[in-house]
Amino acid sequence: MCRVIVFAGTTEGRKLSAFLEERQIPAMICVATEYGESVLEEYAQLEVHRGRMDQEDMRKLFEEKRPEVVIDATHPYAVEVTKNIRTACEKGGRTYIRVVRKSEEYKKYGKNIYVDSAAEAARYLSGTAGNIFLTTGSKELGAFTEIPDYEERVYARVLPAPEIISVCAKLGIRGKHVICMQGPFSEALNEAMFAQCHAAYVVTKESGTAGGFREKEQAAEQLGIPLVIIGRPKKEEGLSLEQCKEMLEKQFQKETDGRTKEMRNQSEKGRRRRVSLVGIGMGSAETMTGEASRICREADLLIGAKRMTEAVRQEGQQIFCAYRAEEILEYIKEHPQYENVAVVLSGDVGFFSGAKDFLGHVKEQEENLEVRVIPGISSLVYFCAKLHVPWEKVKAISAHGREEGLVSGVREHPMVFALAGGKNQIAELCKRLTAYGFGDCEIAVGERLSYPEERIFQGNVREFCELETDSLAVFLIWNRRAERREVVCGIPDEQFCRGKVPMTKEEVRSISISKLRLWKDAVIYDVGAGTGSVAVEMALQAPDGVVYAVEKNEEAVALLGENRVAFAVDHLKIVHGKAPEALENLPAPTHVFLGGSSGNLKEILDIVRKKNKAVRVVINAITLETVTEALTYLKEQEISGAEVVSVQTARAREVGRYHMMTGQNPVYVISFGGERQEG
Repeated sequence: MCRVIVFAGTTEGRKLSAFLEERQIPAMICVATEYGESVLEEYAQLEVHRGRMDQEDMRKLFEEKRPEVVIDATHPYAVEVTKNIRTACEKGGRTYIRVVRKSEEYKKYGKNIYVDSAAEAARYLSGTAGNIFLTTGSKELGAFTEIPDYEERVYARVLPAPEIISVCAKLGIRGKHVICMQGPFSEALNEAMFAQCHAAYVVTKESGTAGGFREKEQAAEQLGIPLVIIGRPKKEEGLSLEQCKEMLEKQFQKETDGRTKEMRNQSEKGRRRRVSLVGIGMGSAETMTGEASRICREADLLIGAKRMTEAVRQEGQQIFCAYRAEEILEYIKEHPQYENVAVVLSGDVGFFSGAKDFLGHVKEQEENLEVRVIPGISSLVYFCAKLHVPWEKVKAISAHGREEGLVSGVREHPMVFALAGGKNQIAELCKRLTAYGFGDCEIAVGERLSYPEERIFQGNVREFCELETDSLAVFLIWNRRAERREVVCGIPDEQFCRGKVPMTKEEVRSISISKLRLWKDAVIYDVGAGTGSVAVEMALQAPDGVVYAVEKNEEAVALLGENRVAFAVDHLKIVHGKAPEALENLPAPTHVFLGGSSGNLKEILDIVRKKNKAVRVVINAITLETVTEALTYLKEQEISGAEVVSVQTARAREVGRYHMMTGQNPVYVISFGGERQEG
């Protein structure tokens, strides 16, 4: 049984096909070409008829299928086809619905030339010189063969179908003069193609929003090229796409056993609404994948940051500007009329993207949504391709809101890529890198990637300390002297700046840090940090984390700063103050090293365990009083699984021709806690 027949081959036809498939309304979709059939392959429940039909063929089809409604969603210029469909419906007593496009007035561009037909356009162009870029489709090509030297002057942009390429060849339009592509075409792509062909004139039909007229006109205006416009054959009457959907929904509500009503009410047992998280690349339509373009084009609603929605929006398409997952989900929930939603995201969905947050919230809320994730081209991949650099060994980080990771990344990796935000951020990052000794590293900066105004420039880091960039910028840094750092701790004592401040010795430091069992992304307190020898080693062990070195002594604070720069650990934060007061405003720690408590051991342990009950703690105690205080605390708090290790080391020193061992003070290493929390 076939309730609806749709004559498609247009954007409106594809959207109606998706609508009928989702509503499970039995329908047949008629297209003229193999290409038209291929774009409907995903609609498994619809019957597809391929091939051109005359009026009699249509009448026989209607008699066989007996549809209740015949919808004409063919191109505005398919005058003969529309006439045949209407007449066949009248003869067979079928309900005929014409879907019409919104036709807009375009009066801004002063070089528009209006003609009534393709033949008139050809006559006008016969009296001109220069290349002609045709965007009128294959059916009208024959008219332009009347132009003198058309084989050399005419460039035709047509659909990538074998039968269409054959038509072009028979007319004498071959080779580079045939451009086979499927739209939509952005203004930037149109502009690039017009310029590549050295077009002196562009010919188009007044095809409305869905036909991409606006983008063609704007591209022609940018290049100062006259636009020859073939006006609509006549003013059509009919329903808009949305009106047609409403009509179908009302007419078939009962016949589909209440499915439509159920869908509209978003019953928990009803059809799941579709939400696509779409990576759209850097921003220009040319760097979007074909799948991403199609999904955005067919969406009922686009959601995303303003730059992203503007990059993909078609005229008349509904948008909601937002980037927070909670806000997006709330809007989708409150607007059930949108059943096919595209959330557009910059770059790729797996590269510092909001997709992760969104997916987490969907799972938590168990929304009645079918969520798809559509990958895109990330700025990392695009930028490295521009620089002819394989990206497989590039360390990628984000400088958005966290600049500290950059220095660690550059210290340890030969190539580091980062996303920047704000026109002065790259300059500030270059100043930071220069201060930490990386001013001679090479850097490449890219801004407005994929857009016509794209810029890429290279130099040394110190040369870009005053650089001002566009807010859409990325950079790649080469450190030819990146460290091959040892994976164990135990930096020799003499490598630290120490002055007269006491320092935890190398052997004790190694054991203590080993007992901490650090994570790469740990949040660490070093209380009583002294010169920072332990803090520096912990920062090197946790390159993706942060170390807060708390110290009350001014001389020690100065030495901490020197050692932070010497070892290039900018994620080591110096807190000048006395614990426990200095810990109040710090984030919850995952690990705490207590090298000195100034008699406040209990208070310090209370506050860190209040912030994180599962914190991993290592205490270095030299005096027996401190050992007693620590053990008493463990007993009072009923902390089990604690370890107490007594460490006493001795180092050889030369006395004449002999080596004598010099003993160090014994140190008690007390450790406990450290259950890693989920999430």
